[in-house]
Amino acid sequence: MEMKNITLKFGGVTAIKDISFDIREGEIRAIIGPNGAGKSSMLNVISGFYKPQEGEVWFRGAVRGPVKPFQVAQEGIARTFQNIALFEGMSVLDNIMTGRLTHMKTNMVAQAMWWGAAEKEENENREKVERIIDFLEIQAIRKTPVGRLPYGLKKRVELARALAAEPMLLLLDEPMAGMNVEEKEDMSRFILDVNDEFGTTIALIEHDMGVVMDLSDRVVVMDYGKKIGDGTPDEVRSNQAVIDAYLGVSHD
Repeated sequence: MEMKNITLKFGGVTAIKDISFDIREGEIRAIIGPNGAGKSSMLNVISGFYKPQEGEVWFRGAVRGPVKPFQVAQEGIARTFQNIALFEGMSVLDNIMTGRLTHMKTNMVAQAMWWGAAEKEENENREKVERIIDFLEIQAIRKTPVGRLPYGLKKRVELARALAAEPMLLLLDEPMAGMNVEEKEDMSRFILDVNDEFGTTIALIEHDMGVVMDLSDRVVVMDYGKKIGDGTPDEVRSNQAVIDAYLGVSHD
């Protein structure tokens, strides 16, 4: 994916100003910056939720026109959210099954009667979901209502639901926010495994710099809606503009 000269405005406020960067197939690409830098707005542009006033979004070699979020999902882009967006009253298994909706081809009548092609499709989707449950080591809670789970496990279930869509590009919005050290280590391991074993390209927003530097192949840094750094973790770590942004140096 390539973002070309993206500018996004809300009324008189410019959330993103003329930013360009790419996401290469198979990499883990981090988007970082202080609070209010425009990171989540950028993720919403990538996922089709926001349409920029200027610039182009290119995906798999073609410019992307106006799209709805569900069409982006059908193209092979899935995401998790900064604030957990799960169905609290449903079981872990049923929550993850909702990630298969873009792959379901039979109509609602056939699914309600659950026979023929609908039954075959349901079983195939359930097998894929069960493999993800095993992969993320959540077998013990598969029938537990999500509302009864601790925060760290809810985050893992949300990751599972996104993986159920079999995305080519996975967007993670602060996947480790609010986690303790052990939970962060587990989530980091799963993110690396998803990238390595599934070959999934990952773009993530994360505030824990230690995690970002350990996980990422490349990092793009935003501050006040502008791009102030882009490169490998080592390059970004030594970038003076990035250092100033995180130390709170005043803007003239």
